[in-house]
Amino acid sequence: MFTEIMPEAVLETAEKYSANGAHPLTAMFGRDETESGAGYAIYCCFEFPEKKDIDGFKMVFDPKGSLEYDSITHVVPGAAWYEREIRDMFGLVPKGHPDLRPLVLHEGFPENFYPLRKNVSVNAKVQGDRKYKMRTAKGEGLFEVPVGPIHAGIIEPGHFRFSQAGEAMLQLDAKLFYTHRGIEKAVEGKTPYEALPIIERICGACSIANTWSFCQGAEKIAGVLVPRRAEIIRTLLMELERITNHVGDLGNIPAGVGFNPAISLGGRLKEKMMRLCEAVAGNRFLRGFIVPGGVRQDITEELAEHIHEVLDDVADGVEDLSVMFAEQENFQNRIQTTGIVRNRTAVDLAMVGVGARASGFAHDSRSDFDYGVYSELNFKPFTKSMGDVAARILVRIGELSASFEMVDSLLEMLNGCPNDDLVADMKYGAGEGWGISESARGSNFHYLVLDDAGKIDRLFVRSASYPNWPALTVAVQGDIIPDFPLINKSFELCYACIDR
Repeated sequence: MFTEIMPEAVLETAEKYSANGAHPLTAMFGRDETESGAGYAIYCCFEFPEKKDIDGFKMVFDPKGSLEYDSITHVVPGAAWYEREIRDMFGLVPKGHPDLRPLVLHEGFPENFYPLRKNVSVNAKVQGDRKYKMRTAKGEGLFEVPVGPIHAGIIEPGHFRFSQAGEAMLQLDAKLFYTHRGIEKAVEGKTPYEALPIIERICGACSIANTWSFCQGAEKIAGVLVPRRAEIIRTLLMELERITNHVGDLGNIPAGVGFNPAISLGGRLKEKMMRLCEAVAGNRFLRGFIVPGGVRQDITEELAEHIHEVLDDVADGVEDLSVMFAEQENFQNRIQTTGIVRNRTAVDLAMVGVGARASGFAHDSRSDFDYGVYSELNFKPFTKSMGDVAARILVRIGELSASFEMVDSLLEMLNGCPNDDLVADMKYGAGEGWGISESARGSNFHYLVLDDAGKIDRLFVRSASYPNWPALTVAVQGDIIPDFPLINKSFELCYACIDR
């Protein structure tokens, strides 16, 4: 899968693979391969939708030699965060990077501490005083507005520093990763099945997406085919998770302007969906359902009928929300031309999900890759071109309509599919594999490496929020500061997904 190159060839190779954004950067991550005698490695993964595949290259560094390489950020702008994280975790330094401040490891960590190297214990206790300086604009009449990291709610911490000229936002610098949990280190040495409860809890909103991507990687390594009925059920669960999140987002976005009737209706619809999830899986987050090789339980006829009934009711509510949004002129005034992300920016940053598709970038792993039974559902990405808050709302509404139709088709497929097998027999050896699935926020990518004993040597997780957070700092420029909550909620990005 990966072509090995010398570090000095990285710029030319990255430019070739990216093809000016035609092949989006899926992920860029490090790996310590010193135990096999190789060294430290950086993997660069690019999407090739025309082949429904991911391809890329890797660079290997001698631990006793230079750990520097030329930054590819000015060739592939979406690499900016990945390169900073690799420096934090492995000590591999991208020369010429425009912003080499720490990304993941904040002031509480010492300098020259690289936690994903194999010689660092998962129980390592560290203290430090790294320096981190927020970036702000300077000039006469400008001032700063700090927000967070502790917020007036139950969300995770994140600090935002606005540079203002009056109410206009000139610049936003975001400092995230406050509650880094060390998940990728914690699963080292575990079997895929032992790691599953951790994977399911990376994010409460993306439990199915994370689990499905992880299991795809394990299944590639084991060389097994998932039973057809299990593939249908997995696809169904993914769409239920999407509907749950999208209706919740449609209720959250109006909270940015105090549009209370819409807030209440969206909240009520999400509660109906979460109760449905509990009826389907026994919990409100659909955990414990997908396992390596298939699924743990079936969808009965009675449960299928219940899904139909609830989704018919939720679909009516979404239609009411859509009419409510369209007819409220003050709301339309606040969301149109607010928080714009241009198509070129979306492509450069390799954005995913609603954020990408609202800017005319039809980036959707359901159509770009072959997994589940999406190829049988006549699915096409729903896009808008305006790139503003209004576009991100319309994309969600359009995707909900498609998801309701897909669930109907999936339940029909189940009705005509034998239910003899739900899980394939999994036998692991050494190997590596990747998985990708489309969460409500966008594509979710996992890269998994197992050793000879079938235990995890390396897991890399790239949530959908990861490539979209940098776009938020672009979207706010030129808008007024009271619009920030509205713009922020229109992306509905996750802190927990990146605090992995």
